Amino acid sequence: MSILLPSVDGAFRRHTPLTAPLAPLSCGAAHSRTFYSAAHVVADPLAASADSEPVIDWETTLAFRHRLWSQGLGVAEAMDTAQRGMGLDWPAAAELIRRSAADAGSVGGRIVCGAGTDQLAPDTVHSLAVITSAYEEQLAHVEACGAGAVLMASRALAAAARGPEDYLEVYGTLLRQSARPVVLHWLGPMFDPALEGYWGHGDLDEATDVFLKIIAECPEKVDGIKVSLLDAGREVDIRRRLPAGVRCYTGDDYHYPELIAGDGERSSDALLGIFDPIAPIAARAAIALDRDDPAGFRELLDPTVALSRHLFAPPTRYYKTGVVLLAWLAGYQEHFAMVGGLHSARSLPHLATAYELADDLGLFPDPELAEARMRQLFALHGVAS
Repeated sequence: MSILLPSVDGAFRRHTPLTAPLAPLSCGAAHSRTFYSAAHVVADPLAASADSEPVIDWETTLAFRHRLWSQGLGVAEAMDTAQRGMGLDWPAAAELIRRSAADAGSVGGRIVCGAGTDQLAPDTVHSLAVITSAYEEQLAHVEACGAGAVLMASRALAAAARGPEDYLEVYGTLLRQSARPVVLHWLGPMFDPALEGYWGHGDLDEATDVFLKIIAECPEKVDGIKVSLLDAGREVDIRRRLPAGVRCYTGDDYHYPELIAGDGERSSDALLGIFDPIAPIAARAAIALDRDDPAGFRELLDPTVALSRHLFAPPTRYYKTGVVLLAWLAGYQEHFAMVGGLHSARSLPHLATAYELADDLGLFPDPELAEARMRQLFALHGVAS
């Protein structure tokens, strides 16, 4: 069997699906690195349109998280992969955090959860006090659920801050009162254009200095940082300058194999959106590191970069569409529908390439099902395959 895939130039290419997918894997958490997968949410397809309140298929969403935990991966909950700020509002995110944290506790799964300010009206410039209070509400909720917090970058703070001193004030307040060490998240404008100039500077060198100053003032309250700038050199520089005991969780979906492998002196842990679709390979790569097999680690993870770069191609913020497509093709959910209608955010040729690259990696437990579902998608768009 083979399938015709559309290309951006209007031509078609023939793809023969893989017949030997990766075997099922169940393992414990790695000890040489900490791996978190930023997991997507499964929408209720009857209430997933752009003008409806977000409705989540809780059973399928949580089953996906259990699949990640069974492969030794941690879950980074209610992050941007879960459409935070792009369809998932704070009440839905709060319930997602509560349910996921409870399930993590029941199976001993590792979990951290995003705390931000997205309950604030987006069309208003808020005071620093209001922004801090919004952060505090979400941080308190995460901690009350028994999870570690990821302090997410705030669109409200980016809009209100007059300079670096405002970031120092807000983050300093939050760190001083957090009950346990948190992860600080620097999300670049390629993921969210509203975050341009975060930390009070458009210049990344100056922004880095502010970021590191915040950490240096309360290092005991910072478990680690997540850097999502798609700039490996900058991450290596920041990693080198961190206080002892503060981890660097790479969020670089372009260069993660080399950053996790390290440079002989320091290495990155990981908190990645790409670990959602490539979890079976990421889990095997973690095992290779535990066995002190860096070559085996790279042999496993390097081939996944082409898929990751494709999913995270500009406009990068729409990478979630490809992530959900692959979960549907893999049989982890019964539909290709997203909160806010974001399943329409990528072109059919883009989705076809995502399918092809994922199939070449053996990521579909049932290749025939994946092929049949791609044919359904093509037929829906009037494309013969």
